[in-house]
Amino acid sequence: VDIKLNDKVSLWTGDITALEIDAIVNAANTTLLGGGGVDGCIHRAAGDNLFKECRKLRGCQTGEAKITLGHRLPAKYVIHTAGPMGKNRKKLQDCYKNCLQLAKQHGVKTLAFCCISTGIYGYPNKDAAHVALETVRQWLETDDNNDSVERIVFCTFLPKDTEIYERLLLCYFPCEDPQKEEM
Repeated sequence: VDIKLNDKVSLWTGDITALEIDAIVNAANTTLLGGGGVDGCIHRAAGDNLFKECRKLRGCQTGEAKITLGHRLPAKYVIHTAGPMGKNRKKLQDCYKNCLQLAKQHGVKTLAFCCISTGIYGYPNKDAAHVALETVRQWLETDDNNDSVERIVFCTFLPKDTEIYERLLLCYFPCEDPQKEEM
């Protein structure tokens, strides 16, 4: 159990656009021009200037990530990533890794992830949560990545996602050493 690492990860249920944080992650489509679900919510909350800035980026390939200002959001930045349609573990891992690397490059200390690809893109919710948590854990354990961030928040909106993350967070980021409990 690495308490220093585990203390950096949180679960929050609610509207990701309300978070006062350095950056939020947008589960975008490849055009980056807004869409349904969390993508549409983020674009509406951020205002027209987000759309204008995204248009200049000329899209985003599946698994890649691009960064914009937060505009009217409380978040300083929005990191957009285009998740895979259906179940593609490698591409979903790439989404998380590329978002984390982009955050690190821009000095983002606090970052919130929405559930990527689980809506109309059809990635099974529990499988996607495993990929998210495993990828973030591995990234935090690599090089100096742990020192580059203060907080990573997994933001859920649907009750089923909250239940999944509540259960799985304890597997990937345990609060206490399981061997201690046996004593």
